[in-house]
Amino acid sequence: MSAIDSSRASPLLMPLLIVAGLINLVLMYVLPGAETIPFHLVWIGLSVVYGLVTWPLRPMLAVLAIVAVTTGYVLVHHAARGVIGWEETTEVPLMTAVFVVMVWHVRRRQDMTAAVARLAETERGRAATRDRFVRLASHELRTPITVARGYAELLRSAATDPAVIADSTVVIEELDRLAGITQRLVTLVQLDGPDVRQTADVDAALTTTVERWRPAADRRWRVCSQIGLASFNPERLKVALDSLLENAVKFTGPGDLIEVEGAGTADTWTVTVSDSGLGMSAESLARLATMGAEGQGVTASGTGLGLATVSAVVRSWNGRLEFTARPGGGTVVRMVFPRESAVHDGRMTVLS
Repeated sequence: MSAIDSSRASPLLMPLLIVAGLINLVLMYVLPGAETIPFHLVWIGLSVVYGLVTWPLRPMLAVLAIVAVTTGYVLVHHAARGVIGWEETTEVPLMTAVFVVMVWHVRRRQDMTAAVARLAETERGRAATRDRFVRLASHELRTPITVARGYAELLRSAATDPAVIADSTVVIEELDRLAGITQRLVTLVQLDGPDVRQTADVDAALTTTVERWRPAADRRWRVCSQIGLASFNPERLKVALDSLLENAVKFTGPGDLIEVEGAGTADTWTVTVSDSGLGMSAESLARLATMGAEGQGVTASGTGLGLATVSAVVRSWNGRLEFTARPGGGTVVRMVFPRESAVHDGRMTVLS
């Protein structure tokens, strides 16, 4: 601890408190029989001074001893002259004890605050180290993945043996899966950054995202939204929706339906992703909902990064994630967000 924390006390306040203490000490001496108020004002001033500065233990004990001796001397002097009773002198040890207890509590709180600050700094350091590792590892993995994929494509294009073509296709698919996992790790790290929101058209954002996916998979794509304007981070919404659509593609086949719906109320807006795939049992849906609430789980990729990404986005906006079964088969996932500031324009976008 430093002797004095000048940032917490006005340059003029400390001298004024010291002068006030000396004046009250003089009043105690020159007003025998009426020293109660100035006596307590001296001790109150000492407490205020201790609250405004951070003292090492020895200077604090020295000042305490000076105040106790001077005020005690005045009370003993008045008691010896018969102006006050000797029982009045017990005020000095009592006030000293009260001050010591106060100092103990203050120093204990300071120690706890410092310990919390150290823990927070340690956690920030660990988070920074983890994020740096993920970024560096992801960056270092991209180059060998790209090179390996290029060689695998060359082997497949030059091969005539069906077995070699099939094997190289599996290698390419696994490399693409590894590249996707790498990108998701980077995305999760980016979600820890600042969440910059803007008032934008949610319907347009949903439509744009679905249109990007339409050529990627032979599915029946449909988007219908009437949310209008809302305060959100477009990049984070796209990341969460991409994760849900990727999962829907994995659990569906050619010709199956993947539908994105947007609905809004005065207090919330909801994005629903449903599919007509195989669906899940009630037990699987309950387990998935629990893991999603905790920001973890296992998806078809076996990593759980997709669900973790969606859960991170939903939790960052104080929303909730819901999983239900679709009538007739399939899965329904809802992201429900508080509307905050939004203007509803009644717009509906439908793509069949």
